[in-house]
Formats: sequence, structure tokens, C-alpha cells
Amino acid sequence: MDPDRILAEFPAPSFRGAQKEALHDVRDAFAAGNEVVLVRAPTGSGKSLLARAIMGGARTVEAAEPRQATGAYYTTPQVSQLDDVATDDLLEDLNVIRGKSNYACILPGEHDTPVDRAPCVRQRGFDCSVKHRCPYFSDRAIASSRRFAAMTLAYFMQTAGSEVFGERDVVVIDEAHGLAEWAEMYATIELSPDRVPVWEDVGVPDVSAASASGDRDAGHEGDGHDPLDRTARFVEQLRSVCEGAKDDLVGRAELDAEEVARRDRLQELIGELGWFLEDYRDPESPTTWVVDQPGGEGTAITIKPLDPARYLRHTVWDRGNRFALLSATILSKEAFCRGVGLDPDDVALVDVEHTFPLENRPLYDVTRGKMTYEHREETLPRIAELIVRLMAEHPDEKGLVHAHSYAIADQLVDRLGEFGVTARLRRHTKATRDDELEAWKASDDPEVFVSVKMEEALDLRDDLCRWQVICKAPYLNTNDSRVERRLEEGQWAWYHRAALRTVIQACGRVVRAPDDAGATYLADDSLLDLFDRARADMPSWFGDQVREMSTPDLPPADPAAALAGIDADPTVTASATPGSATPGAAADDRRESGHSGQSSGQNRSSASNGGDRSTSRSDTRSETRSERDAKRRENHPLSDVWGDG
Repeated sequence: MDPDRILAEFPAPSFRGAQKEALHDVRDAFAAGNEVVLVRAPTGSGKSLLARAIMGGARTVEAAEPRQATGAYYTTPQVSQLDDVATDDLLEDLNVIRGKSNYACILPGEHDTPVDRAPCVRQRGFDCSVKHRCPYFSDRAIASSRRFAAMTLAYFMQTAGSEVFGERDVVVIDEAHGLAEWAEMYATIELSPDRVPVWEDVGVPDVSAASASGDRDAGHEGDGHDPLDRTARFVEQLRSVCEGAKDDLVGRAELDAEEVARRDRLQELIGELGWFLEDYRDPESPTTWVVDQPGGEGTAITIKPLDPARYLRHTVWDRGNRFALLSATILSKEAFCRGVGLDPDDVALVDVEHTFPLENRPLYDVTRGKMTYEHREETLPRIAELIVRLMAEHPDEKGLVHAHSYAIADQLVDRLGEFGVTARLRRHTKATRDDELEAWKASDDPEVFVSVKMEEALDLRDDLCRWQVICKAPYLNTNDSRVERRLEEGQWAWYHRAALRTVIQACGRVVRAPDDAGATYLADDSLLDLFDRARADMPSWFGDQVREMSTPDLPPADPAAALAGIDADPTVTASATPGSATPGAAADDRRESGHSGQSSGQNRSSASNGGDRSTSRSDTRSETRSERDAKRRENHPLSDVWGDG
């Protein structure tokens, strides 16, 4: 690597913000001999451009000796981030490659057949006449032969050991804060009827029956009777059955699409099971494994690694000479390095200054109570009433509601239906997530999007979104065995950092440039507690936002005012029946609990007005934007051609 080329390789016509200073610091860090540099850059600081400049310092073919690695990889766990790179004219020399399933076969008669189900994988010895024009193999050939290749982290890890994508001089990982968690997810093995093609051919034991303990530290051989030892014996048996079934398929001259899928899954599963057995039985492995089987004998088993440093060594750290890891939320250098198998003393940290005006990215304390499970029934109606008030505060601006879970999203939409404001709402399911997001972004109306897990990799610049609500402190699920194990070991700082990281990521969705502006409203009391507990890990620029946080003076919860920007009248949902708890009653409950920042008279008047409006038309059925669009597609004359969506 030649660090001195980094600044000259910056792809934009000019620098903005602190980009030039940041690249100076990165150059100096690599020049000092560091193999890994963490770049902690705030959301909106142009990390993709910084990444391209760093990649430009990679050794060139002309300067390389035989067998020396050249060129650079760009990788990110976020598909949407890779999409942005692929469409950015300033990054046109980053050659993007995706998995086979993202490409369609171009052979005659193979309509809508993905490449991973094409004749070349269905028929042994198939000689494709158009392979030179195949979109997948074409992109792969270009990405593998050119100076820069770009891919998702999943594809990058899957190609470890590949002759096509071997070692390169520089590897840049964007949005790297969750690297350890992504590695744990990729290394997790799910054994269930829909993931194991030979499920019916093996007897699945109750692996947890022999002991109350569900874990074992690698390097300490078990006595043959604890859950992980029982799991290992079952895995060995299962792998043998999988190999027999796979060999049978491989020996056939031709397979149909379903058989190809079965063969590929068997091959993938054999690799996963082999990796687990090798790592589990290696006394030198640092990996700790946990196993879950809540249903007992005959039911699904999940095998999960903790701190999979060895997995990352093979899939990431052996793939390059120098590494740049970019993120806004690498909150603790030492903790991050430990989690991904790096020595903090061998890693440099570059902090990039936040240049967005503080007044353009305000935080507002509008907390309405705790959203923990035991308090949610009491708090959620108050948050619904709050959202109506925010809709009235921002009648002509798009809003985003971070609901944290689909259960909370469903309850919120139902409660907002009682106010009669669903005509302004858009929502999504797991299946419709991307389509609804794009529809919301494309809409000219000030829609409010009730979302789940959209705190990261979402660029909502300017009028795409001007305000957002964080409904719940995004703590990890303590029912997850990995989380449970870490908390048993007292890793509470890690637990709070993970939640803080998600909050900071969420806050960055609506402010993307120095002249952009967007407000973030905090509705859960637990968020304030989180800030207190994790303050030591808070970046200074986010600490400034927390320090300047204030409580706004919001208008009443008037449904008509909330819908003023879309020229619609309040109508209640079918669930809002006479005699049910009214939004006004919920507001009164909040006042009695001492959570109101307004005078009781003002709140009671506004809330009861909202209640009167929402219950006065209980015979009508209000639809969300998503439901309305789905009905239009269903009733359209071409619906049988388009299908649903």
C-alpha cells in the first residue's frame, strides 16, 4: 500500500466538511505501520467517498512483485449501501458483484430463472453457449479482474478461499460497527425442517435434556453428556446423512430446479456442520458455542457462536494486507477490537469531526413512560396520542416512526386508528418492507411511515423525511441465548453500547448534509436511562445533542390538524368501538402519572376533542396508505397481469 496516494485518489471534485483532514489522518495512520485503521465518521460525512480514496492507496499491478496482492475490496453488510455505491457516478470504478440469485438467466425459455437455478447448475456438463454474456459471470469476471471490487459482506465471507476472489492489498469495510454480530449471524447454524432437506431421515434428539447448562467454552472437552456434546454427536450423524443425499444428487445427469436447491442446501449445510465440529473440537479455538432447542425432542436446534474471532480470521482478516473499517458508531475501540479478534494496540483510530450544525439535528424529550413489556400496555396509548400531536406539529412534512418490533407497530397503527388518522400512515410487513419503503419515499404527500428495523443504511435527506420518533429503547432481546450468556457474565456495558449504537444510527437517518435538518423525538423513558448508563461511550458530537435536548411545546392531539396536509377527514378503524378506551382517557392516565409537559386543562381539552372526532364516525373504515394501495392494485384491470405488488 502507498498511503501517500490516498488524498489524490479522492473521487469527488472537492472535499466537504472534515473529509480532507480525515484522509490526512488515515494516511498518517497507515504510514505509521498500522495494518488496521478504524475511521469513526458521523453519519452523512461521506464515508463511501472516504472509502474509495483509501482503496486508491492499494498496491497497483505495475508496482507489484510476483505473488504480491494488489487492488482493493469494498464490502458492507447493508444491501442498500451497496445499491447506493452502484448508482453513484463518483464511484463508477467500484465494480459491483452480487450473489447468483440476484441475476436472471438469459438462455431462451428460462424466463425469470435466477442464475443459481439455471441449466448450468441443473445439468451435469452443461455447455452454456452464452456464458460470456451471462450477467452473473460477466460481473464476476469484471469484479475479479479489475482494480476495485465491491460486494456485500455476506458474499465476501462466502467467497473466502475462492480462487476467483483471493487476497487483495486493501480491504475497506463500510458500516463496520456490527461486524462481530454479523459474523455471529452468518456462523449460526439453524437445524429445522425448512433448513435441513433430510430432516425426516434423522431422529432429532432432545439435546438439552441431559443438563440444565446449555453451553461449553471451547477448549474444555465435555463429558459426553452435556447439551453441546450431545449436539456434536447429532451433528456428526446429520452430516453423514447429508453427504449421502448430496452424493446421490451430484451423481445424476440432470436435476430439476427443486433438486438443484436441495443439492445446494445440502452442500452448504455440510460445510456449516463441518465448521462447527472442527471448531468445537479444537482445544485452541477461542469460540464459545451455545445451543437452543426450546421445543425438545424432534424440534429445531440452533447452534450459535459467541465472539467468533476464528470465523472472522478465515473470512475477513486473511483476505487482505491492510484494512480500513468505517462507521459512525464504533463506540469503544477496545471493546470492538476484542469482539472481532484484533489487538487494540495494533489498531489505529481516526475520529472525523461532525460538521453539521447542532441546531439542525435536535433531540426532543417527549417521553411518555417505559416501553418495557410490563409497562407497554400503559405507555403505548400515550405514544399514539403523542404521534397525533407530532402529526399536527408537522402537517406538511414526512415522518418516520421507529416501532422496534412488528407487535408494537401493529398496536400503534390500531391506536392511531382510534384517533382516525390512519389515512396518513404507511406500514409494512417483512414481505413488503422494500416495496413500502420505496412507495413512501416516492410519495409527494406528507405520509408517516411506521417502520421496523430501519435505523440503519437509510438515506432520508431533505424532504424525504423531516421528523422521526423512536418509540422504544432498542435493547437486544434477552431471550436470545447469546445475549443471555453475555449478561450472565456481567457484560452490561456491551448491552448498553449495542442499544446506544442503534439510537445514534437512527438519529442519523434524517440529517444527511450540513444544510439538511430533521428532528428526532424520544418517546421511551428508557432512552434517557440508556444515555445515563452509556454516556462514557458516547461520541462527543452525539453527547452535544443529548446535552442540548429539550422538551417541545406541541399542539393538541387534533386528528383534523394531523391530517391537514393531505386534505382528509378523520375516520376511525373498525377496532374503535363505542365503549372502548378513548385516546382522551389514555392522555388523562398519562397526566395522572406525571408525564405531561402541558397544563392539564389544555391537554384534557385537546385529547377529548381528539376522542370526540375519532369516535363520531365509528361506522366507517379507515385504511392506511399501504392498504389503500394494495386494494387499488387488486381492483386494477391489469391486476391479473401485475399480481399483488
